[in-house]
Amino acid sequence: MEMPEFIEARRPRWQQLESLLDKAEGKGLRALELEEARSLGRLYRAVSSDLLWVRARSGAADVSEYLNDLVGRAYALTYPGERPRFADVWSFIARGFPALLRQEWRMYAASVLMFLAGLGFGYLGMLVDPDAAPYLVPAEHLSLEPLQRARDEAAREGATVAEQAQFTTFLFTHNIQVAFLAFALGITAGVGTGLMLFSNGLMLGALAQVYTAKGMAGWFWAWILPHGIPEITAICIAGAAGLVIARGQVAPRGLPRGVALRQEAVRAVRLLFGTLALFVLAGFIEGTISQIHPPRLSVAFKVSFALVVGLGVYAYLGSDWMRAAGRARDGAEDGHPR
Repeated sequence: MEMPEFIEARRPRWQQLESLLDKAEGKGLRALELEEARSLGRLYRAVSSDLLWVRARSGAADVSEYLNDLVGRAYALTYPGERPRFADVWSFIARGFPALLRQEWRMYAASVLMFLAGLGFGYLGMLVDPDAAPYLVPAEHLSLEPLQRARDEAAREGATVAEQAQFTTFLFTHNIQVAFLAFALGITAGVGTGLMLFSNGLMLGALAQVYTAKGMAGWFWAWILPHGIPEITAICIAGAAGLVIARGQVAPRGLPRGVALRQEAVRAVRLLFGTLALFVLAGFIEGTISQIHPPRLSVAFKVSFALVVGLGVYAYLGSDWMRAAGRARDGAEDGHPR
């Protein structure tokens, strides 16, 4: 049978399976009638066979991709798998996430460079042209004079525990939204992700120059760094996840673009999930330590605290490199490189 004849003969059952999948995914398997559920199983096996037939004859890529999508959706409904256990989640956070970040370090490095490029541009832009503040400095900071703000913060009483908890929750939610946007914009072939990273860096760099020009660089970085190290790291990892999605679009490595995109999306989602712990840490610090300004907490203390937090964050993220180096060292001592 020729390919056009095969497609014409099999199309009705492909469409029937697609219709059943749409119904089951939209309303749940319980929405299917008994006969529909039986048909779903039969059609899943039949379309799987059709997919093998098309692949064996190097059929059209779009047909193969369409059938692969149908079979993948049917498999996910038929074999949903076990719910993740807490031990599995903890194992991923403790070891799986650092290992995944090590594999995707190039995407992370690219994400960091985009952010730093924006930061440098914002700082230099304000240095060269202070009148550019309305275009570079975040709107909520345009009316805040740095010296006056420092005096206001020094005179202000500390927030209550309830206010700190509320602010922490707000910050955590906001940061997650930023991360999800950086991740989702990967679907623009990474252009949107890059622009978002650059713009976030730009605003930070411009604001840093505003405070530096007033002789308050120390005060500014003591405010930003305690929460900024885990927060910016997490945002850059979310950006890396967006770039992984873009890689599936731009460089499918010989696979149909849809298949490559689905494979990369799995890795990207896992990267994004791994940032949650960093955002929790950043939100807690930003709602507490970062908002306690001199003289209650000195610049030296807050910067030192930030360095300790940063060392802890990057020791965790680099733990897979350290484990790999340890295995290599042990192998070299045994005379059997690993």
